[in-house]
Amino acid sequence: MKVIVCGAGQVGFNIAKQLAAEHNDVTVIDNSADLIRKVGDTLDVQGMVGHASHPDVLERAGASDADMIIAVTQNDEVNMVACQVAHSLFNLPMKVARIRTQNYLQPQWLNLFSRDHLPIDVIISPEVEVGRAVLRRLAMPGAFEAAPFADDRVMLIGTALEENCPVVNTPLRQLTELFPDLNIIIAGVVRSGKLFVPRGDDQLRAGDQAFFITAQENVRRALDIFGHEEKPARRVIILGAGNIGMFVAKQLEQKHSTVRVKIIEHNKERAEMAADQLPNSVVLHGDGLDLEILREANVADTETIVAVTDDDEVNILSSVLAKQGGCQRAIALINNPGYGPLMRSLGIDVFIDPRAMTVSKILQHVRRGRIRGLYSLFNGAAEVLEAEALETATVIGKPLNEAEIPRGIMIGAIVRGDQVIVPRGNTVIRTGDRVVILALADMVKKVEQMFRVSLEYF
Repeated sequence: MKVIVCGAGQVGFNIAKQLAAEHNDVTVIDNSADLIRKVGDTLDVQGMVGHASHPDVLERAGASDADMIIAVTQNDEVNMVACQVAHSLFNLPMKVARIRTQNYLQPQWLNLFSRDHLPIDVIISPEVEVGRAVLRRLAMPGAFEAAPFADDRVMLIGTALEENCPVVNTPLRQLTELFPDLNIIIAGVVRSGKLFVPRGDDQLRAGDQAFFITAQENVRRALDIFGHEEKPARRVIILGAGNIGMFVAKQLEQKHSTVRVKIIEHNKERAEMAADQLPNSVVLHGDGLDLEILREANVADTETIVAVTDDDEVNILSSVLAKQGGCQRAIALINNPGYGPLMRSLGIDVFIDPRAMTVSKILQHVRRGRIRGLYSLFNGAAEVLEAEALETATVIGKPLNEAEIPRGIMIGAIVRGDQVIVPRGNTVIRTGDRVVILALADMVKKVEQMFRVSLEYF
């Protein structure tokens, strides 16, 4: 596949890295010579310095015979115009754009992005995706990762295992006997900084991070069995009244009226705007790093602080201060992936990486085969994919224990109509099933082949 990536920032760099590792023909465009130099020195891609929406730049990048353009510069308008130029002048078939400004995404204006106006096939809105991720974490305390599949009927959950976890030091194949109502598949485990797909005789250990896949209605029970019996927060402090903070606060007001929300915002005009738009929330004008402001927000009696300013350091330090002040749980937005390994040692329960979420959304549209959903895990070490099993798929019609599924791939759930099936060795995948799978990075191509669409199908 020939792909043009517009923007060589963190998102663009990681998309290009992933695509190049899979032997795609990738060209990266950016105005910054320094960023292009970094891309060229680090990745097996072609780098070009230039304005991503200029026709001559796109022509030199090979737009006339490219399969996809992915526009993820820092400027929404550049991303939109790049897609328009790629469509109008080069008839490029697949156009993906990151659009952060929420005004463009209001329901009444969505026709703007139709084929007759600004033809963008896939719109990525990091703020909305991050806001939804925060809401999922608030609803599922004990989970540091939560991603939905199959129209929200199946969940991927990541949880940390403590010493008091009832399932540690038990072979995985015995869990069903010990906990008959568990109904999950443990698809991946992180131990000592490495992610692996466990087998039946493997045991979980205290300190592990476990990823399991289960039906939506089983999540709370499964987290309880893993030793996480925390209740959803009823008192929440949101730090930052930007797009993400406002999205979360509005959703909590509209759908969770029993949750008491307080917002801390250091910009006076933005704080006043938030107060006007959030009639049921308390808005405080102040600095989240100010202990007096945190006390005024009654942090000692707050279950969760959600730190979503545009400054990583403020999010981290305010979360630490809040927990020292008595807050039970901290969720922090972290843009710099280098901070990730520090979070647990600092006592931050959940950190959300918008870059990883954006990359996941885009890769969903790059994958071959009938891939309907995708979530990238652990800095790209694995992917969780939702695939549709057509009659040409190689995995249908035989028990899973006879399907010769390679190590490094774990089938976590099968959705058949309204039924979510926890797969066992004798389970048979049928035509039309939606299958949720965890695959290590080097096995993703194998999954695509397993669910590929043969020419004979047409």
